[in-house]
Amino acid sequence: MKRGWMKRRSRPRGSWRREKTIKFGIIDYGAGNLGNVHRALNGLGVENSVVDSAIEIKDAQALILPGVGSFAAGMEGLEKRDLVEPLCSELKKGKHLLGICLGMQLLFESSEEAEGIAGLELLPGKSKLFPVETVAKVPHMGWNDLKFEKNTGLISGLENFYFYFVHSYYLPISSVIKQHRLAVSRYRGIEFVSAVKKDNITALQPHPEKSGSIGLKFLRNFVEEVKNESYSRR
Repeated sequence: MKRGWMKRRSRPRGSWRREKTIKFGIIDYGAGNLGNVHRALNGLGVENSVVDSAIEIKDAQALILPGVGSFAAGMEGLEKRDLVEPLCSELKKGKHLLGICLGMQLLFESSEEAEGIAGLELLPGKSKLFPVETVAKVPHMGWNDLKFEKNTGLISGLENFYFYFVHSYYLPISSVIKQHRLAVSRYRGIEFVSAVKKDNITALQPHPEKSGSIGLKFLRNFVEEVKNESYSRR
């Protein structure tokens, strides 16, 4: 079903006075959570639209890959809309992307949730199911902190690093190359990768759009990072 109310590009009040704008495309591949991300960006005064075609992905100056649901359904949604090739192509050209929750896991090679189904393979690694015998409760749902391993402008001005999580699968520390790890978290004794960054690709396991003022500040920092790099190229 088309989301007509979100399909039109949103230009928040007051944005006509801006001298510089970046068009952010929120990728619709049937994995939900588009509305929350759309409203969060609107609240920050960021020009954005929901995109679901190759030409729209190419037209956007930066991309967000949100998502709630299964790994298999996520990849099926991208493939059914013929978005895998154009998405990977734009990222390899240097276009910025923020992956969120399922959108982060899809960037990797595969998942235990869907054996035999390849992810986007932009990052090496495989997600695993939290062992219920260890954590007692799956999914991991609620507030948890991120321990950032690198100093980055993405966390500038954050009062704390508590974000909201909802996930059953996680990326083990050993599965992710150290230079790609941005932050780690712990759930009932299991340490996992909660944020990654490789060049123009940034991704979070938690939901910044559901994480109150801290999450919105992180999104603002991501937007500013994209703007600064984009304008430095001009």
